[in-house]
Amino acid sequence: MGHAGLDQSEKKEREDVYKLTSDRGGITGFFETLLRRFRIASYLVALTPLYLIGICAIGVAVLPGVYLFNFVSNWSSNWVQHWHFLAQAIGLVASYFAYGFTLIFVIPTVNFLLPLRVKPYRGQYYSIQSVPWFIHNALTYIVRYTFLEFITPTPMNILFYKMMGMKIGKGCHINTTNISDPALITLEDKVTIGGSAHVIAHYASQGYVVVEPVIIRRGATIGLKATVMGDVEIGEEAVIAPHEVILPKSRVPAGRKPEIKN
Repeated sequence: MGHAGLDQSEKKEREDVYKLTSDRGGITGFFETLLRRFRIASYLVALTPLYLIGICAIGVAVLPGVYLFNFVSNWSSNWVQHWHFLAQAIGLVASYFAYGFTLIFVIPTVNFLLPLRVKPYRGQYYSIQSVPWFIHNALTYIVRYTFLEFITPTPMNILFYKMMGMKIGKGCHINTTNISDPALITLEDKVTIGGSAHVIAHYASQGYVVVEPVIIRRGATIGLKATVMGDVEIGEEAVIAPHEVILPKSRVPAGRKPEIKN
């Protein structure tokens, strides 16, 4: 009886979630149908503009480095060969850093200019609702996987996350690049995010995606390699132990400390 009730409840929840992304009329409903029936092909078509935007954004960020490398190469062209090659090598590395520091401003600008805004939702992965979420994270990951490690932890990574929409209070310290959905994450004053910790404002369950905010209150600490998932609130001065996982929908009380085993 208990299991039957649970199954019925889960089935109703599935149906309600499906209804959110299925029972639509007009053009939106038409695209929803295409996304479900021809998932890979239609999603690639829907996201083609994203890849074009990403290519253009990366190209703009690379441009200062191209100018820098070209300048160094021309300036040292009459030098002895090995000195010329050394100058080019240094110019190449400097160009990479010019790319990185440009990228952390270009990507948030693109994210701001796009008409799509990531919002809390629950529904199928292959849906119109998931596109803003996918784009927001894809733009974040461009910086994360090509440069962000070099400015973590510094005020520059705080600046990048703020520009991507993360609400960050005074005196915060973020020693990780493993952050997804920054626009849905709030850090109050004096929050510490430990090395290699994961803060993710989404999770997957029963075949659908749930995107919900994460709120970390004043003075809380997220330990080394800990994981905080979507729809979580960490209370003031609470401490999340290293490697600990805070599951979706959790509410960690203020002042909570991890148990110390003897």
